[in-house]
Amino acid sequence: MKITQKTILADIIEDQKAEAILEKYGVPCLTCPYAQEEMNSLTLGQICETYGLDGDALIDELNQVLNKESDE
Repeated sequence: MKITQKTILADIIEDQKAEAILEKYGVPCLTCPYAQEEMNSLTLGQICETYGLDGDALIDELNQVLNKESDE
């Protein structure tokens, strides 16, 4: 699966490797009680813009790690 700015958080959050990367970049939505209700609509782009995170680096790393698994 190609991860983009439009990828919905709920689509990747179940993957432990993705969760670890999101934590590494400081995505606060993982523990936010309000975000738990919105995970099906929050995009990575929206999250990165709202919290001033490096979305390009985050998405690049997610793609490297998650797509490496599917290549093997």
